[in-house]
Amino acid sequence: MDAPLWIDTHAPSLADIPQADVRDRLQEAVDEPVNLVVYGPEGTGKTAAVRALAEQAHADPDNDLVELNVADFFGMTKKEISEDPRFASFISSKRRRNSSKADLINHVLKETASYAPVSGEYNTILLDNAEAIREDFQQALRRVMERHHEATQFVIGTRQPSKLIPPIHSRCFPVSMRAPTPEEIVAVLRDIVEAEGVDYDEDGLEFVAGYADGNLRKAVLGAQTTAEQEGEVTMNAAYETLQEVGSDDAVESMLDDAEAGEFTDARKTLDDLLVDEGMDGEEVLRDLLRVGRSRYSGDELAALHVLAGDVEFDLTQGNSDRIQLGRLLAELGR
Repeated sequence: MDAPLWIDTHAPSLADIPQADVRDRLQEAVDEPVNLVVYGPEGTGKTAAVRALAEQAHADPDNDLVELNVADFFGMTKKEISEDPRFASFISSKRRRNSSKADLINHVLKETASYAPVSGEYNTILLDNAEAIREDFQQALRRVMERHHEATQFVIGTRQPSKLIPPIHSRCFPVSMRAPTPEEIVAVLRDIVEAEGVDYDEDGLEFVAGYADGNLRKAVLGAQTTAEQEGEVTMNAAYETLQEVGSDDAVESMLDDAEAGEFTDARKTLDDLLVDEGMDGEEVLRDLLRVGRSRYSGDELAALHVLAGDVEFDLTQGNSDRIQLGRLLAELGR
C-alpha cells in the first residue's frame, strides 16, 4: 500500500475504542494516572488504545508519549542503540566505548524516564511487546519505575502478561484487551469507509471482519486493500481481493536478501509483514515454509524445517515474533 494506512489516518480516540470495558478503564487512567499493563492477543488495538489515552491525557502527546518497541529496542546492537537519534543525545562517546549493551539499555530507560514533561505534570512511556524483556532488565525497569513514579506513567503492552515478573505486576493496573467481536469490527470498518467515501455493503464488512478473525488491524488493512483494488468494500469485492492477498512475493524477496547476507533488508521486509500487513509470527512462518518448499530441496529443505520447528516452539511460548523470525533469517544467511 502506497497510500497512507487507514490504521494511522483513522487512529481511534479514547471514545472510539470498540471494547467498552477498556474505554472505561483507560478513562480512569486519564483522570487519575497510574501505571498500566495492557495485555491481549495480537492486533486487538493495544498500541492504538495507549496512543488514544495519551491524546486525551496530554496537551502535547507527540512529546509527552515515548514509545519503545521492546522487540526492536532489545534486539538492537550496542552500536545501533548508541547511534539511534532518540538516544544519541544522552549517550556520550565515553559511555559508548566503556558500557556493555545491558548498561546502555539501563541507561536509556533511566534517562527516558527522567525527562521533564513538555506539558502537564508527567510523561507516558509505552513499552510495547514487553514479553521480550529479559528478567534482569525487568528488575532494572522495576527500579526505574520506583524512582520516577511521580513524573512518569509506565504502560506495559504485552501479549503474554505471565512473562512479567511479580514486582512489575504489583506496580501496574491490569487492562485486559480482548479481541473485538465481529460486530465491533464491523462498526469500526463502517465508520472508516464512510469517512473515506468508499461504497460498501454490510455483507462486505462482515466478510472482512470474518477474514480478520478478531485482529482489528488486519481487518482495517484488509478493508483498505479491498477499497484500493476494487473501489468498494462489497461482498464480491472483498472476496475477490482477500482470497488473492498473499505474501509470497515479499517472502521471496526476504529470503533472497537473507541468503545474500543483506540482513537489514530482510528484516525490513519482515517488519513490513508484521506491522504494515498485520500478520503475526505464525502466519509469516507458514508462508515462509510454503515458499521454502518450492525453493529448496534435500538437505536445505530439511534444515529449514528444523529451524522453523525451533522458531514455532518459541513463538508459542510468547517470545517476540520479530526476534525469533529474525533469528531464522540470520541462520539462512549463514
